[in-house]
This record gives sequence, structure tokens and C-alpha cells, in this order.
Amino acid sequence: MTRPPLISIITVCYNSEAHIADALRSVDTQTWPNLEHLVIDGASRDATLAVVAQHPRPWRHVVSERDSGIYDAMNKGIALARGEVIGFLNSDDFYASPEALGWVAQVFDDPAVDACYGDLCYVRQVRTDQIVRYWRSSSFRPGLFRTGWSPPHPTFFVRSAVYERLGGFDLGYRMANDIELMARFMERDAVRTRYLPRLLVTMRLGGASNQRWSAVLLQNREIWRAMKNLRMNPSLSLFVGGKLLSRGRQFLSRPS
Repeated sequence: MTRPPLISIITVCYNSEAHIADALRSVDTQTWPNLEHLVIDGASRDATLAVVAQHPRPWRHVVSERDSGIYDAMNKGIALARGEVIGFLNSDDFYASPEALGWVAQVFDDPAVDACYGDLCYVRQVRTDQIVRYWRSSSFRPGLFRTGWSPPHPTFFVRSAVYERLGGFDLGYRMANDIELMARFMERDAVRTRYLPRLLVTMRLGGASNQRWSAVLLQNREIWRAMKNLRMNPSLSLFVGGKLLSRGRQFLSRPS
């Protein structure tokens, strides 16, 4: 019998004492037996590390040092990860089910799969039972990123061999680094992906890219620049129209 793949989960945090316990508990209650959890802390000044210390597990490893931002810290996590499969869980997010990593592992049973992704729902900061938006993704086909489409990055799991071959996050961006990486992997380099039609991650509203209109505008300008740098021949009308349509659907859609 083959050994189940080790899944590495990377949580980047800085001054995250308010909600990181939820992220830790959601990892610790996963039924998938073979995982490691890397907490990459940016030298927090609040009680983040004390909260993490209250949740010791043999599979959890903590690094706390100054970094150059969230994506620099994510690259550190990738370099430290020992797993065959790597995923990210933000410090104020949590898995929607104890079975989430098990579902992901089943997808990677197929050696032809390089990456997979699923659905994500946005909830209120305190009342996390209240769904505000539901990001239902879809199977990928070449050209979709030109229409403003992308998978939700917190649900994006990738084989470590892909990072070794194609690199990590491009630090030349401030807010579109995750979209650039997924577009680079899926559009330019054609890694073999599979859509897992399940709700994998629950995200609190209020992240860096969705709390202010100025941040949303900056992120989309950077996504546009990334697509041009990747020679994806973007169309402004397709991109803007696709973004508006996708965002509108998220407010209407709900989990099955």
C-alpha cells in the first residue's frame, strides 16, 4: 500500500491574535492523517505567538522573523515545506469541513494532476455562520484569465515539484501576486489542474484586497499588468465585464 501524501499547509500571519485560533483548530480537526502546518509569523507585536503556543501539535512548526510582506513570507513557507502537496490557509480563514484535506488528497491520487482548487465562501467577521458571498469556481480552460476569471487562491493546492520547477510568488507585485502565480502556472505553463466542486475554505471579509475600493483598484491594475507581462493578450472589455459578472454571481450563489 502506498504512503498517503504529506500535505503542507502554510499560514502566514502578523498581529493575528484575533482569529488565528480558528485557523489552527480547523487544521487540527482535519481527518487527513498526513499533514504539516507551517506558521510563518512576521515578528508579531501582539499575542499571536502566545495563541499559537496554546495549540501545540507535532505537525506544527513556527517561524517568527521579519519579512518583506505576505508573499515573501509565503515564499519562505514554500522553501521550508516538506510535503508533496502545498496549500495556504490565511490566519483569519478556516477550512469549511474536517474532510477538506482528505478531498484534496483524493484528487492528487491521480499522478496526472499537478494542482487543484475548489470553492470558497465569504462570511462576516464575527458571525461566521452568515454567508455574504459564495465563490463557486469552475473547470479551467485556456483563456479564462483574460475574462477576469481565477480560482480562489486559498483553495489552490499545488505539488511541491511544480514550485521547484516554476518558482514561487513574484515579489514585483504588491497585491496581485497570487493571481499572477495561478495565471503563470495555468495559462502560460499549462500545469494540469482539476476543479474540485466542494466548499473548501471559509474566509472572513476584510482582507487586504477586498476591504477598500482603492485596494481593489490597485489589485486589478496589477492583474492587468501581470497578464500583459505573461503575454496573455488581455481584452479590457472582457476583463472588466467578466469581473463584474463573476462578483455579482458570488452574491447570488449559495453552497449546494
